[in-house]
Amino acid sequence: MLGGGALIQNIDKLISTETNMPVFIANSPLDCVVRGTGKTLEELEKLKTVLINSRKRSYR
Repeated sequence: MLGGGALIQNIDKLISTETNMPVFIANSPLDCVVRGTGKTLEELEKLKTVLINSRKRSYR
């Protein structure tokens, strides 16, 4: 897990119990979000079609 949600105490255990799947929390969950966002911005031109097309889909 990464991001702020990963900082909730025992959330990994709860999700693992409910889904019967292993859950791991990144060493620096907030840093992962920042680094991923930075990489996305660095490659924005390459990712533009993916990012634009995903907004057109409806997942309701």
